[in-house]
Amino acid sequence: MATERDYVLGTHDEELARLGLQHRAWRAVVLNCWEKAGITAGNRVLDVGAGPGYATVDLAEIVGPTGQVVALERSSKFMRALEERCRAQSLSNVQSHELDLMTDPWPEGPYDFSWCRWVASFVTDPALLVQKLGRVLRPGGRAIFHEYAHYLTWRFIPRLPSQERFAQEVKASWAAVGGKADIGLDLPIYLHQNGFVVRSAVPRVYCVGPDDEMWQWPASFIGIGLARLQELGRIDASFAAKVMEEVSAANANPGALLITPLVLEIVAEKLA
Repeated sequence: MATERDYVLGTHDEELARLGLQHRAWRAVVLNCWEKAGITAGNRVLDVGAGPGYATVDLAEIVGPTGQVVALERSSKFMRALEERCRAQSLSNVQSHELDLMTDPWPEGPYDFSWCRWVASFVTDPALLVQKLGRVLRPGGRAIFHEYAHYLTWRFIPRLPSQERFAQEVKASWAAVGGKADIGLDLPIYLHQNGFVVRSAVPRVYCVGPDDEMWQWPASFIGIGLARLQELGRIDASFAAKVMEEVSAANANPGALLITPLVLEIVAEKLA
């Protein structure tokens, strides 16, 4: 079983809080995606790489007491946070499983839908991930993904040279442990190989100012990311300080803009 340290971004309290902010920034987009894909009351949904359960709770409320959400997560700390969140919401339609997506068997289907966000980028074998989805989704079931397709679209206007190098280092650090930042470019191929047809593929990229919540999505990652890169020996303290100086100035500049990393929203249907 993987350890907490195997998580590229960690599972500490600061990361829990960042994931909450990230979910809030994307929530309206995600709810619209799920609605268009057809998730509704009574469905059985697989939440793949559920983290601390922010999306799990939203899904459970949508499918209601006649539906079910099955959440898969390998971090024991995230699993505890997920289960506590469900208890706080008095949700009885969530089943949680602490497991490794790559090496452990998954709970049996069939499922009507699966949801996977920023997970395929980090697993060692995304083709196997899609293969496993193909085994548990029912014919006509739909797999929904939000995954990066061009991570390095992330930049500021005016441009911040240190931040752009930081983004490049982040992408390289994921590759060093077997991940692939731009996995969204490969997912349609894996889906086709496993009996799916892509029903929609929508690029999600935003250009926003400092007052927009979507600005905080990548901006809130910078401090955590810099600390992690220093742990890995990829950057030094002086470079980290330079990035923070540049980004702090951008945060204080009402005329600044931020272009977010490009995320590909994929909805694929399993053929009969």
